[in-house]
Amino acid sequence: MGIVAGLDSAPDFTRIVVCDTDTGAVLRQGYAPHPVDGDRPADVDPQAWLLSLGEAAGGGLLEGVQAIGVSAQQNAVVPLDAQGGTVRPAMVGGDKRAQVAAADLIDALGGREAWAQAVGCVPQAAQPVTKLRWLAKNEPDAALRTAILMQAHDWLVWQLLGRPVRRTTDRGGASGTGYWSAATGNYRSDLVELALGHQAMLPDVIGPAEAAGTTPEGLLISAGTGETMAAAFGLGIGLGDAVVSLGASGSVMAVHPEALVDSTGMITSLADATGMHLPVVTTLNAVRTLRGTAELLGQPDLESLSELAMKSTPGAHGLVLLPYLEGERTPSLPHTAGSLAGLRRESMKAEHLARAAFEGMLCGLADALDVLRGRGVEVRRIFLLGAAAELPAVQAAAPMLFGAQVVVPQPADYAAIGAARQAAWALGVSQGTLDPRNPPAWQGATGQVLEPGDELAVGQAVRQQFVSVREQTHPGAFRP
Repeated sequence: MGIVAGLDSAPDFTRIVVCDTDTGAVLRQGYAPHPVDGDRPADVDPQAWLLSLGEAAGGGLLEGVQAIGVSAQQNAVVPLDAQGGTVRPAMVGGDKRAQVAAADLIDALGGREAWAQAVGCVPQAAQPVTKLRWLAKNEPDAALRTAILMQAHDWLVWQLLGRPVRRTTDRGGASGTGYWSAATGNYRSDLVELALGHQAMLPDVIGPAEAAGTTPEGLLISAGTGETMAAAFGLGIGLGDAVVSLGASGSVMAVHPEALVDSTGMITSLADATGMHLPVVTTLNAVRTLRGTAELLGQPDLESLSELAMKSTPGAHGLVLLPYLEGERTPSLPHTAGSLAGLRRESMKAEHLARAAFEGMLCGLADALDVLRGRGVEVRRIFLLGAAAELPAVQAAAPMLFGAQVVVPQPADYAAIGAARQAAWALGVSQGTLDPRNPPAWQGATGQVLEPGDELAVGQAVRQQFVSVREQTHPGAFRP
């Protein structure tokens, strides 16, 4: 028996778990916020990640640990000069200032379909490739000095190893850059040049069970990966599983054996942390729909809105809310607004509008699921993540609207656990006790299991009501 650690460097904090190598049981935990000013700045000195890592690992947390895996926030790009020094702070998060740069890049390559064919995704403001375009246009001197490109988890692994000559990344992290293709397994350095104005050195993409290296103290460091891939690995999802995340916006992802190229750009074709693929479909409106409805109805919080919605019945007495409050990506309606249909005297009650908000949000995510199902992705079980997943109104409606078993996992640091599992895999392979094709069989997530049961036909009727209104309001916009 040994112990391994997984660290998750999220946008706001570093969290570390120390786990039993064989079972995955969490033995110790550490936490520290990133020392940054303000609320999620767009530019962050990566040294802040190292400082919080050191603080989270304090008190002998890593004593006896044999290997470490690193998960980190996605879409953070760290531009380095030829000596490995930071040219400017890391560009992180959903960087809205790069929206024009995204449109420029799409046009420069010849449209959305050209990007989907090239790298399995269409440039968005948050992606590294788009941030490079913004850098070239707005800070040309910094762009000119940029010789090496790394993401957050690449940079942290490199630092832990003592900044070796060889820099590495993994398939999962690389697949989110906008200049690596999950379908071909290769970089598109021409797209780096298109964005940045010149070539730059990129990390070697190593296999899921490979080690990035060993520290001078003998600590093995695994490949590392992006936060989404680490969380999926920590949850233990496999073929037939999907994950629906309820944030302000929503996302649906599933494990699939091959990369999906989608000319419409609705699917972002990511790689996972095991050698499989992780197609993702995003909706712009999830919990923001609920928060807006709560404010409209004078409800103090989402729990109160849920309680109100439970006084209504499935179908909300004919009320249908198309929740496209910020425009929408699925379907692609960037400039539209939300709409409310089915108003009758008997439906004009607060509880019916509350119910329609929950059903509208979940039907939008069910549309996203249909995009994947329409491409042959099998979905038998759905993991529902996010604080809103605990709301009774969500749990009552989700199984019938998604048409599948829904699991609401117990709260845990799944990205950090996934990073630790990756460390255990690399350690086992290095010791000859594990197969590089099969990760360690940890237990995976446990939680509340919800079945559609007798409500399935009711859910199908509610979905059809939503689809009818969507097609009348936006004919032909949705083509799964």
